[in-house]
Amino acid sequence: MSLTIYGLSASRAIRTLWAAEELGLDYTHEAVDFSGGSRTPEFLKINPNGRIPAIDDDGVVIWESLACNLYLARKHGGGLWPDNIADEGRALQWSFWAMTEAETPLLTLLLDKVVPEGGPSDAEVAAAREEVVVPLQVLNDALRGKEYLLGGGFTIADLNVASVLLWAMIAGVDLSAFPDLAAWLERCTGRPALRRAQGK
Repeated sequence: MSLTIYGLSASRAIRTLWAAEELGLDYTHEAVDFSGGSRTPEFLKINPNGRIPAIDDDGVVIWESLACNLYLARKHGGGLWPDNIADEGRALQWSFWAMTEAETPLLTLLLDKVVPEGGPSDAEVAAAREEVVVPLQVLNDALRGKEYLLGGGFTIADLNVASVLLWAMIAGVDLSAFPDLAAWLERCTGRPALRRAQGK
């Protein structure tokens, strides 16, 4: 098998690098960057949107970070893929939820932290701070009394959601009002596979 993961570890590609490390996969990492690298004719054949990450798995090309992760977990299992159809549905639900409910306000808060000049306006940051409370509360409530989203074991649902919530940590979002979420995020981000992925 020949798997290539395209993208910088300091981008959404960290999500797919983390999944590959959790699964113990042998892969090649091509550190394609945001601008020039993702706009070359060669890379546009991989992802015509010119965005990272993307994967090429023996000719099967997938883009969109969480889609890459769902594909790899479904293909390789390794404990990440749920073992019943109900939990498969929940893994899909939480993955899509992370993108549609949590990512946009978290991205605004992240950019405010890492792009001090030319980043979001004060009004956009204030709106994001207010908006993010709802998904954080939803996630906190879902985790009440559970170690992980689907129960007792870490799955692709946790990896996908935690990989989006990483932005909250980087942006310095105060999670003290969401103790179940905060404890879960600490469990997820403390995994050795994430540390290995961040070194790529």
